[in-house]
Formats: sequence, C-alpha cells, structure tokens
Amino acid sequence: MFSSPITSWENVAAYFTFSDSPMGIAISLAAAVGIYLFLNASIMKHEKESFDKHQ
Repeated sequence: MFSSPITSWENVAAYFTFSDSPMGIAISLAAAVGIYLFLNASIMKHEKESFDKHQ
C-alpha cells in the first residue's frame, strides 16, 4: 500500500524542477488551459451532434 520510494524525510529536497522559473510555470499553465479548452470544445461538439442526431 505504501509504495513511496522515500523512506525518510531527512534532507529531502524539492522535486519541482521549475518552481522558481516564471516561464516554466506560465508554460504549464498555458498547457493546462489549452487542454481544458480543447476538451471543453470537443465535448460541446459531441453533445451538439448527438442532440441534432436525436431530434
């Protein structure tokens, strides 16, 4: 159940590779927003086609 590779929290460093880089955070945010917009648009398209088909 506990399959974490960390066995001790002593001397543990942060695992975020770009947490101090505003450009990395901005790119991640833009990617997340882009994925959300793509999924939302594809769901809306599917729903519209399904609704028109069953009218």
